[in-house]
Amino acid sequence: MTGSYGRGLLHLAAAVDQAGVFDAERYVELVRLAESGGLDFVTLDGRFGWAETDALTVLAQVAPHTRRIGLVPMATAPQDAVAHLDRVSQGRAGWWSDTPEPAWPHPVRVADATEGSARRAAARYADVALVRAASSAQAAAVRDELRSHARESGREPDALRVLVSLLVDLGDGECAAEPGHGGGGPRQTVRGPLYRGGPVDLAELIAGWHGEGAADGFHLVPAEPRRDLERLVNGTVAVLQHRGLFRTFYPGSTLREHLGLARPAGQFAAP
Repeated sequence: MTGSYGRGLLHLAAAVDQAGVFDAERYVELVRLAESGGLDFVTLDGRFGWAETDALTVLAQVAPHTRRIGLVPMATAPQDAVAHLDRVSQGRAGWWSDTPEPAWPHPVRVADATEGSARRAAARYADVALVRAASSAQAAAVRDELRSHARESGREPDALRVLVSLLVDLGDGECAAEPGHGGGGPRQTVRGPLYRGGPVDLAELIAGWHGEGAADGFHLVPAEPRRDLERLVNGTVAVLQHRGLFRTFYPGSTLREHLGLARPAGQFAAP
């Protein structure tokens, strides 16, 4: 069953960053866990002292061990390297770019649109815009702005997916969210909006914000990678699936299909 709620399909993604971990096998484990929950894609940051291409290299090694989930390196990378990732993953690559270019082709273009100065470019060229927001109202305002910019640039606003990026700390298990978190909304921190509480309360937040039209989905960044991703998949995602709000299987095989995006004109699927 493919779930929908409020303003269309709900999209979910997660970061799989592990500070100081360079072993691809450790990333395979996390990405496969995310895939078992039907998430649209995972992201891997190129920081922590890595060369920028390392995140992309790791994801290229992960690709043969996964079948459906999208793979997005969150670092500037050569176009031919991202094209290689798209080929080895058979159309599941994304491209993290703060200044997306309209001419380059098939992999899904992801942009950080949190800062106002980046929103016009993201609205014009990106397929997915990530924004950090600490409230449903703030997220909705940014989403409306991005859709307006997309319309002004001649794009169909529905071709842009706006995902709220949240840090999540699920260490409290099934305990109620702390004041200022969870049901009361994420708390702003130096690292960005942080949700701290249980998986069920996080499911409620996701369902509520999405149902209000504040976002097309969420990009969740675990505070503790293995623990929080496991609780996210087995708790939060399971609740959303049980309620019919999120997919229980992948209807397609490419990241564009997961996101409900049309293939760019003149472009062909990866072999």
